Amino acid sequence: MSEQSTAAAAGTIDVGGDLTVNRLGFGAMRITGQGVWGDPPDHDQSIATLRRAVELGVNFIDTADSYGPDVSENLIAEALHPYPDDLVIATKGGYARSGPNRWTPDGRPEHLRSVCEGSLRRLRVEQIPLYQFHVPDPKVPYAESVGAIAELQKEGKIRHVGVSNVSPEQLREAQGIVNVVSVQNRFNVTDRASQAVLDICEQESLVFLPWAPIQQAGKNVGVLNAARRLGATEYQVVLAWMLSFSRAMLPIPGTSSPGHVADNIAAAGLELTGDEERAIRDGGA
Repeated sequence: MSEQSTAAAAGTIDVGGDLTVNRLGFGAMRITGQGVWGDPPDHDQSIATLRRAVELGVNFIDTADSYGPDVSENLIAEALHPYPDDLVIATKGGYARSGPNRWTPDGRPEHLRSVCEGSLRRLRVEQIPLYQFHVPDPKVPYAESVGAIAELQKEGKIRHVGVSNVSPEQLREAQGIVNVVSVQNRFNVTDRASQAVLDICEQESLVFLPWAPIQQAGKNVGVLNAARRLGATEYQVVLAWMLSFSRAMLPIPGTSSPGHVADNIAAAGLELTGDEERAIRDGGA
């Protein structure tokens, strides 16, 4: 594995048919404060982390108004605006925050409009390339929430629409309202509960954004064995496995450290054998 590997080594994927990005992105949740609340403990380090990601070929960054709240989006704009022509910034709306580690679904149409317009201002863009409904709100009919985002798209404030934390049935409901181009669900080596959603993404050329992609890496025997053979970290092996597992997959590992960004991106140049891929798939917890 070359230390000079960039995100381009992962190949590319099309988002919505007209936005081509490298298939290893960056998740910007961890550049905020503890509990995903408030400013980061080291502002300059968070700025350096974002810039390092882009230097190493990342051109897809995932964030949300709820990260901070507002902090992640503000940091992205501070670090990277004016943005490179090929950079796609995806953000999300649908959570209200009341404190560290406190997440309350809010899918009311008026909330989604407010936070989307806030994201436009913070990110300093006229149109958000990919806007995702963050989580279904049990107090609001799913169709109402998705319909509100579809309306924002009609107004030109959103280019493409994605959904997050959905079941296959919710994905199908959303698709009946608006053209959905991506899904962001939890998925990693020990949690593949969203396999049915991933199958739909593969069949219909939707992008699948796995959140928590490197959690529980050390509990998979196949990962540990491959890491020893390759002289790589467990996290690098997991990311390489996810890239090989599905062509629909666009992993978005996050960190607040420039060094860890480089380590994660180096996974794009890692090559697993077929036996290793199968062992990881079947390795269990």
